[in-house]
Amino acid sequence: MSTVLHTHQAAPAAATGGPAKSRSAVADAGNRGRWWRFTLILAVTAVVLIPIMVTVALAFTPGANSTATGGFTLENFSTVFEKTLVGTWLQNSLITTLTTVLVSVAVAAPAGYVLSRGRGKLVSGYSLLLFVIQSLPIITSVVPLFILFAGMGLVDNLVGITIIYVGSTMSVATWMMAAYFDSIPISLEEASWIDGCSVFGSFTRVVLRNSLPGILSTAIFSFLLAWNDYLVAVVFLRSNETFTLPMGVQTFFQQNATDWGSVMAVALVMMIPPVLVFAGLNKYFSVGGIGGSLAGQ
Repeated sequence: MSTVLHTHQAAPAAATGGPAKSRSAVADAGNRGRWWRFTLILAVTAVVLIPIMVTVALAFTPGANSTATGGFTLENFSTVFEKTLVGTWLQNSLITTLTTVLVSVAVAAPAGYVLSRGRGKLVSGYSLLLFVIQSLPIITSVVPLFILFAGMGLVDNLVGITIIYVGSTMSVATWMMAAYFDSIPISLEEASWIDGCSVFGSFTRVVLRNSLPGILSTAIFSFLLAWNDYLVAVVFLRSNETFTLPMGVQTFFQQNATDWGSVMAVALVMMIPPVLVFAGLNKYFSVGGIGGSLAGQ
């Protein structure tokens, strides 16, 4: 009798121990999987950051024409700003880029709203046209634009390349804004219409106020496209005074290929504005910012 009781008491213990061990094994496997993913991400990040770290290190290292003998130095930056047109190139890039961002967002926001809320053959045709335009590489239009702009006096001119930057970003910017507007419930606008808002009023007071992440994403896309462009600049810009930073970096590298310190100092100047933009705007990005707007409906 005691043997039977002992057997019955041991059975539940074995039964409860099995699932516990299984859960522990699954947890261990999951932890190992997370560590492998973390290691892979860390390795990829290191590979991506190595060129940036080398650029930063060389920018603060005495170059071939530097009077410093070793260690940390800012002489490369003082040299390139005093003896080259890096300041002018930086100013030109900032002017063209900021103008492109402002115009692109200002035009893409209402255009994207029409794509998101509008219905009809005209809107569908407009949407299809944008899709076709954004699929075309910009190289296909550079030569015709150069011929057209040459007759208008817009070659070797910041106005000319700014127009091209705005045109090249407009289709994608409109699609980005339309995609974000689709995530905003139309019920919010209908509620504002009941309260007496016009369509334009609901767009500015309701839709735009809830679209900050979409607007910032569109602005950053436009910023990066204009800031990093080299193809359009090399075709349309001729004089050093009108060069943007990508053109200036390339020209400076050709003239100072042996002075790596100065070359990397110019490259670092070009890298700083995008880093500042991302660092400054990162806190404004949010997910699900209007998730509770329709609570209770």
